[in-house]
This record gives sequence, structure tokens and C-alpha cells, in this order.
Amino acid sequence: MALKARKVVVLGYPGVGKSAVTTQYVEGQVPPGYSVTVAHANYRKTVHVRGQDYDLEILDTAGQYETSNLDPVYGLGVDGYIFVFSINSHASFNTIKTINEKVLNLWGTSTVPVVLVGNKVDLDQQFRQVSPEEAREQSMKWGCPFVECSATKNLNVEVIFDKLIEQIEKSSSAGAIPSKESCVLL
Repeated sequence: MALKARKVVVLGYPGVGKSAVTTQYVEGQVPPGYSVTVAHANYRKTVHVRGQDYDLEILDTAGQYETSNLDPVYGLGVDGYIFVFSINSHASFNTIKTINEKVLNLWGTSTVPVVLVGNKVDLDQQFRQVSPEEAREQSMKWGCPFVECSATKNLNVEVIFDKLIEQIEKSSSAGAIPSKESCVLL
């Protein structure tokens, strides 16, 4: 089978681990310390998902605030999105809702291929502000999978990208509400 090219964008509030998720997936490691992504960074990885090879271009973006304008480049030739929030920040979860609205406006449609990601499950659960149930409920409203992960521990990181590729490939029937089986929790 021929290699399929797919472009994905990773979006979320500042400091939620967008770059950590991306670099863990592409390079198999997380850079030490926190460094702010100023504009965006591009990554590439060839992957094999469900019998198909993909040339995946990943655009890792700077953090978005609720009031941030969404750069139109985040819609050009893009096949799908990964929306990352931190389970220890309800503000980051609320911002994802605004980002989703902006992406839908950018596309001029009611649905786009998306995976909702709750990062930092390796943190002490006493600091959790977003429950798996709340995030799962939101993902079901959007008709997309929900995955909890830890970029630093490499838990479910590959699952995120596999599920997004599946969403992209099913985009012609993207109106379906996912089952609970599409949610990946730890």
C-alpha cells in the first residue's frame, strides 16, 4: 500500500504538555525541563496503523488562551487535531472547549477529526481537577475519543496518535458518538 500523508495539529492551553506528548511520540523521550513553544514546531514520523503506512506531519503549537486568535495555518491542509489539557487544571480543560469552537469556525463545519487528551495522569491524584467522567462526557458531546496519558511516563501516548489516525480515516462518518470503549483511561 502507498504511504498516506496526514497532517495533525496539537493544541491546548500553555503548560499542559503538548510538546512533551509530541516529542515522546516522535523521539521516544521528553526533553528535560519546561520550555515554552514560541510559535510552533514541525515533526515527522512514519507510522503503521491498521495495515496502512502513514507519513505523519505533526504541528506542535504554542499554548492557546481563551482569548487567543487561532492562527489560520492551523487549518491549512490539516487532517485532524489533538486537544490536550492537563488533568490538574480545569482552566486548561475549559480552554479546550473554546479551541474546539475556533477550529470548527476555521473549518466552517460542525465536526472535525479530534482526540481529546488529558495529560499528566502521573501526578498525585489529589491535584486532579478534571475527572475522567467529565472529560469523557465532553468527548461524547464532540463525537471523539478521549485518552488519558502521561507524556513523561510514555503512557498511552502512541494510542493518542493511533486513535487520531482512525478518526481521520473515519471522517466521512464523523457524526457518530463514540462508545465508552473509545476512551482510554489509566
